[in-house]
Amino acid sequence: MKTKIIIVLQFCVLTLTVAALSVAGVAMAQDTPAAKSSSLSAKDKTFMKKAAKGGMMEVAMGKLAEQNGQSEDVKSFGKRMVTDHGKANDELKSIASKKGVQLPSKEPTTKWSSDKTYIDMMVKDHEKDLAEFQEEAKTGTDPDVKKFAEDTAKVVQEHLEMAKETQSKLK
Repeated sequence: MKTKIIIVLQFCVLTLTVAALSVAGVAMAQDTPAAKSSSLSAKDKTFMKKAAKGGMMEVAMGKLAEQNGQSEDVKSFGKRMVTDHGKANDELKSIASKKGVQLPSKEPTTKWSSDKTYIDMMVKDHEKDLAEFQEEAKTGTDPDVKKFAEDTAKVVQEHLEMAKETQSKLK
């Protein structure tokens, strides 16, 4: 009888140990980057990667505008692009890190041609970006990415208005 009780107790201890290890394994699996990104749809990830590439391009071109622009308005606009898009890029990197998303990090190669070419490109680019950010803010699935898109869309709208104003002065 005593042997049966010992065997039953050992079986119970073994069962509890296996259960505890299983729960611990599940808890640890939830902390992996893959688990963190599971809430992101493919569309959210694509948006984040495009936004990162575009943001890096805005910063690079903004630096060139600051250095090479002939008009003070173009230089000022370039400086604002560096500041605002640099801040947005940092925020996006933080979200991507939390979600386990690898963003592109290769600096874009850019060259300067003229104030008018730069501002024309900025108007066109910000029109496209505004539509993409508004779309993500409306239809994105991850709340952090949606909020980033919504907040950044407001800044992109300001940039578009500034670019159009600067464009009208260059004609």
